Amino acid sequence: MLGARGRFRFIYLIIVIAFACLLVRLSELQLINGSEYDKLAGSKLTMNLADKAPRGEITDRYGELLVGNKTSYSLALLKTDISDDELNGIIFKVLNMLEEEGQVFEDSLPIDAENLQFTFGSDEERIEWINKSGHEKLLGGVENGAQALSVLASEVYHINLSYSQQDVRRIAGVRYEAEKRGFSPLSPFIIAEDVSIALVSKIKESGDEFPCIAVTNSFVREYFNDGFASHILGRVGKMNEEEYKKYKEQGYGYNDNIGKQGVEKLAEAYLRGVDGVKGSAEGTGSKVSLIDKTPTKPGSNIVLTIDMDLQRTLEESLKTRIEKISRSGGEKTGADANAGAGVVIDVKNGDILACASYPSYDLSDFKELYSKLSEDDDKPLWNRAVSGTYTPGSTFKPLVAIAALETGNLKTSEKIVDEGIYKFYEGYRPRCWIWSEYQTTHGSINVTEAIEKSCNYFFYEAGRRTGIDKMDEYGALFGLGEYTGTGLPEEVKGYIASPESKKRVVKTVTEQGWYGADTLQAAIGQSIHSFTPLQIANYIATIANGGTRYKLNLIKSVRSGIDGSLIRDVQPQVEAQIDISPANLNAVRLGMKNVVEEGSARAIFTGYPIQIGGKTGTAQVGTKVSNNALFAAFAPFDNPEIAVCIVIEHGVRGANAAYVAKEIFDEYFGLKDDAVSAFVELEDYGLNG
Repeated sequence: MLGARGRFRFIYLIIVIAFACLLVRLSELQLINGSEYDKLAGSKLTMNLADKAPRGEITDRYGELLVGNKTSYSLALLKTDISDDELNGIIFKVLNMLEEEGQVFEDSLPIDAENLQFTFGSDEERIEWINKSGHEKLLGGVENGAQALSVLASEVYHINLSYSQQDVRRIAGVRYEAEKRGFSPLSPFIIAEDVSIALVSKIKESGDEFPCIAVTNSFVREYFNDGFASHILGRVGKMNEEEYKKYKEQGYGYNDNIGKQGVEKLAEAYLRGVDGVKGSAEGTGSKVSLIDKTPTKPGSNIVLTIDMDLQRTLEESLKTRIEKISRSGGEKTGADANAGAGVVIDVKNGDILACASYPSYDLSDFKELYSKLSEDDDKPLWNRAVSGTYTPGSTFKPLVAIAALETGNLKTSEKIVDEGIYKFYEGYRPRCWIWSEYQTTHGSINVTEAIEKSCNYFFYEAGRRTGIDKMDEYGALFGLGEYTGTGLPEEVKGYIASPESKKRVVKTVTEQGWYGADTLQAAIGQSIHSFTPLQIANYIATIANGGTRYKLNLIKSVRSGIDGSLIRDVQPQVEAQIDISPANLNAVRLGMKNVVEEGSARAIFTGYPIQIGGKTGTAQVGTKVSNNALFAAFAPFDNPEIAVCIVIEHGVRGANAAYVAKEIFDEYFGLKDDAVSAFVELEDYGLNG
């Protein structure tokens, strides 16, 4: 029998033997079979597949649904342990299946798919791409796209060269795009969105052929108004590299869709939902299965200020009138109207009730028709109401009248004699439109009559007295050449004619730069004024409401995408409060009323049941094309509610644009069913604005 010392030695021996066995086993794992066990460990992977949250819905001011979501299927490429050769083969099969469905995978690999040449515009761009590619050592010596593709195919993506060159390019495009978007075991790559149920069935039925493809549920935008309001609503799409740099700090993944234009971009922070986890994809070898799930949180809903009935009327009327001008007036007047824009504003708070650009497009088939749309000479993708800038023509004259009256350079009772030819400057003698057209004059007239008759001579004098600095000052107060506050990413600022803007715009300015002739032309709305329809509409709204310029707004409220509760109620914001003498304001507004009742727009509004204040504008845009047509107005005259600006490119006469405004008033005031629009031959219009 062992004593205490013997028992202790025995236990100690057992511990030493056990520890030695453990060391041997560890050595076997790490030194002898280490690579084998590492390979085994790598064959079991876990990754999170995002369960995409639906974006918020977009409605008009009355709750009519404009943009929603529909459930769709996406194909996610998973990074498993299959070989490059097998991965490339699967990608090739998927691409062919997508093409059979009418889908084409789009990538950013800068090698033309047809001729396999680089798409760079310069060697500098090529070098920059190589340096940022992550494969600069391999690509450093390449000089053309075919060489670069060969290197990528053989050295990077290991694409079997038995494929045709075009197919190598297709496979490389997917691999390149996946690599660029952070493809890894923890980050799947979405190879296709909104695929058909038929394609999903094919993938699932042949599961063993597609071990690295997972079918996920997602959402795509659904549009409910047949192409109306497309420019305002905007589109969504995959982010590019620059956008990812901005959004990744906010938790976005490189595969996420974001708002690219319009309200989709403006309200991205609200519309975006919070993704859940569709499942942790756990797989051994090439088999992948989904195991758990966490819920998503939908984005918030946006209620716009837009009235969809008014929007539809504006878009249809623009299209009809532009086509009618070209069809009916082209041979007689040389009219070549092909585009236009319109804006309707609530003068009491700055809400945009309608905003349209023609020609337009349908968001529902934007992807399929993008190439055609982007190459169209009439630029249907361009939002002319927000991004287009136009010379205002005679719609600028009420502003000049207010500036001259408020600065004391003109009185409401003063009369100026129109002599036909303005002779103040010896070297520059412009003519009134009525002298050029009929060899007569407007005689002795005051400011109200000058607005009604759109007398150039009167405004030459008023503008010269006031001076360009004061005209510019008042123009800025009324928001001309200033951002309107919509926040739309496409909105441009434009500019008002001034010595400074002339230096920026005209490259051949002499040392003197600004001449008296420039001031005269600026006073009648010509020169280098460049305003958006939004700005002109808001300037007219400011006259209509007595001098309050509001920040223009497209979003009325933001509501929860879960229960509809109010998140944000957007309140009117005043940008400027302009102190205008009631007598001066009345003289200008009365002149605008007379334009509609007695002047250049009378034929369109004869017998109209609501009094309107307005101003036509005919803006010269060159010697070889017909003039642009503008009409800006407000109604009702005594208690204004809305302001309208219509622009028709190459519409010949300002009165042509007034037809569209009339249909807007018909719709807004409930007169549409009873309205009868008279057609006036184009040659009957004078040149007065």
